[in-house]
Amino acid sequence: MTPAASKPNPLLEIGITIVLPALVLMQLSSAERLGPVRALLLALAFPLAWGLWEGVKNRKLNWFAVLGVVSTLLTGGIGLLKLDAQWLAVKEAAVPGLIGLAVLGSLWTKKPLIRVLVFNPNLFDVDRVNAALAQRGNIVPFELRLRTGTLLLAGTFFFSSAANYLLARWVVTSPAGSEAFNQELGRLTLLSYPVIALPSMAMMIGLMFWLARGAKSLTGLDLGDMMRTG
Repeated sequence: MTPAASKPNPLLEIGITIVLPALVLMQLSSAERLGPVRALLLALAFPLAWGLWEGVKNRKLNWFAVLGVVSTLLTGGIGLLKLDAQWLAVKEAAVPGLIGLAVLGSLWTKKPLIRVLVFNPNLFDVDRVNAALAQRGNIVPFELRLRTGTLLLAGTFFFSSAANYLLARWVVTSPAGSEAFNQELGRLTLLSYPVIALPSMAMMIGLMFWLARGAKSLTGLDLGDMMRTG
């Protein structure tokens, strides 16, 4: 029997993937300490190791973790190859932008990605909701609501993409491979959480409750009956 995936500790994850890399970049990049290259490699090692460890521990491929690892490797490549800082902004925008396009494209498939990212068995008692919808003959109206939700979900990722690009262009202006570049990258890492991640998370939570409210009116179930509480 495969062991159940353990729930991640969000504070530990933030500390390892955001705070520690930022401190390394901002405090250890001077020539008197590690230097720009070694400090960059050490900083990138934390989120890279975390993503790989989570995958091995849970014995399950998590595509968001994979994207995180790829993003980390691309950041390292930009710094080590000393590419123009604008490529960092492009990379920061590309990951959520591609996810947004994938979500939007899923509208033309049999299973929109909102069923994977929001209306999924980890958050909702999907079987119970579907049974109540069928009993009331409201499957089609709910599917239409899911399609609208898919557009809104894609919009949250496009917001993140645009915000990532603008923030990166504003914060990181020094040549890649320099001490100043590392320090700016550290500040970008710290700023990206309150400026981008938290608003995006709030949008996702709002979308989840918008969907739940629509499901409540179409199924007659209370919110607590639809949501997973375990």
